[in-house]
Amino acid sequence: MHVIVIGAGLAGLTTAYYLQRDGAQVTVIDRAAGPGLETSFANGALLHPSLVEPWNSPGVFWQVLRWIGREDAPMLLRAKAIPGLLTWGPRFLRNSTPERFALNTQKNLRLAIYSLQLMQQIREQTPIRYEHQARGLIAVFRSEAMQRQMLHAAEALARHGLAFRPLDQAGLLSLEPALAPIAGQLVGGIHYPTDEGGDAHLFCRELTRVLEQGGARLRFGLSADSIHAQGRRISHIQCAGESLQADAYVLAAGSYSPLLARSAGLSLPIRPGKGYSITMPRGRAAQAAPRIGIIDADLHAVVVPVGEDRVRVAGTAELAGYDLSIRPQRIENLKRLLERMFPRFAEKMTSGDFLPWTGLRPMCADGVPILGATRLDNLFLNTGHGHLGWTLAAASGRLVADSVVRRAPSAAVAVDPADYSLQRFA
Repeated sequence: MHVIVIGAGLAGLTTAYYLQRDGAQVTVIDRAAGPGLETSFANGALLHPSLVEPWNSPGVFWQVLRWIGREDAPMLLRAKAIPGLLTWGPRFLRNSTPERFALNTQKNLRLAIYSLQLMQQIREQTPIRYEHQARGLIAVFRSEAMQRQMLHAAEALARHGLAFRPLDQAGLLSLEPALAPIAGQLVGGIHYPTDEGGDAHLFCRELTRVLEQGGARLRFGLSADSIHAQGRRISHIQCAGESLQADAYVLAAGSYSPLLARSAGLSLPIRPGKGYSITMPRGRAAQAAPRIGIIDADLHAVVVPVGEDRVRVAGTAELAGYDLSIRPQRIENLKRLLERMFPRFAEKMTSGDFLPWTGLRPMCADGVPILGATRLDNLFLNTGHGHLGWTLAAASGRLVADSVVRRAPSAAVAVDPADYSLQRFA
């Protein structure tokens, strides 16, 4: 079987990896010059089963309204994006009821736990090295209200497999001494010991090398312009100046998946959610830098070590359509968040130390990815992960590969593929 995978980010490459292990001949195409250069490039650097809640939490509508026009808002709606949200927006809001939000969170958690199991297997079965760290994640709280809210959420997810441990102020400082300068502002925290970290871009590059050594063909700088269907099957993909044919096709093009799917007559309830990050060297400020990922629940920001020599700050979401411009105000906001979380580290940084980045997260209307078969017999999807692309990558790739080769997941896996099917929106 020959399979063409569209997209060489985390979703596409993990799918290609499992297809290759299943004996398929794989071709991966991507418009970028190399693997993992778009949304997978400088994400939050965490695989976090602790943070699998969709963005459409109960009450999100009123929060977004209050945040309109605020450049420091955790979720900012740009006016130019509104026309593109007229059908997606109501679906997004319908899934923000407490019942649907809880069910969708549980779906993401099951997939995240499965994904961490698969990531361990990948590390054992391949020579891949991607600056993996397994020290967990700490959530810190500046208010008792936030502490109660997060503890309640953790206790609910613990019934479905999430591990966590409440921390008092002394416990926080024991795990992360670099929090000492703001210890007086914190009422407590939670340690999620199973969360992991790593460089997603490096993972993509390493996985590309494994694929090529196994005989896969990776074609970079080649953009898929349209997908052509004849009856119930895809006949070919049209790229710049050539058409490509295969037995099966996997669409894993992130936020651009709906645009390509439309050419094949499919409608995907996915819209781009713009995320930002800044990355800086530990260097001269190493003693003041975090050694474990920290999320400040009140500030809606995460600061995480990336390997031994970098620190990254990520946070905020922006509904701005397909705009990839880096807005200085949003970068300045991330710098201010760093100052509030790790002031001694921030004061040692210069303006030239900050490497800004933005990427478009594919946000599905219910906050759960779309994986597997479509009504077209040989077209499969791996998209819609939102802020969970790194967290859910391995499990998503495995489930989609299972769907392509028509194999049911192992009975030992507590994941139902139907939970992630496009059919749920029928």
